[in-house]
Amino acid sequence: QVQLVESGGGLVQPGGSLRLSCVASGSLFTLMFMKWYRQAPEKERELVAAISTGGSTNYADYVKGRFTISRDNNKKTVYLQMNSLKAEDTAVYYCHARNILTSETYWGQGTQVTVSS
Repeated sequence: QVQLVESGGGLVQPGGSLRLSCVASGSLFTLMFMKWYRQAPEKERELVAAISTGGSTNYADYVKGRFTISRDNNKKTVYLQMNSLKAEDTAVYYCHARNILTSETYWGQGTQVTVSS
């Protein structure tokens, strides 16, 4: 069983930055395809960014050029650097992991990001 623990959320003004972290338990992090999702109030959960086991990245169009996903396998951590934040980025951000060998998936508990002046 893998546990994911997110941190780094908070309140930030428009135009500001935050860095989210997601730490994974266990020893299989290098086999995990990692993603960040978000869910705003009364909206469906949506994919924000993804990073493969080899470090290839993909982004939703609405965060391209502003957000950067990265991973540190030694620390078993995936990051989401968020710059030029907008009010519409306000949401709970979730970390997601998929084991590329077994297809087992895991979710973190989420961290709140609020962009407001």
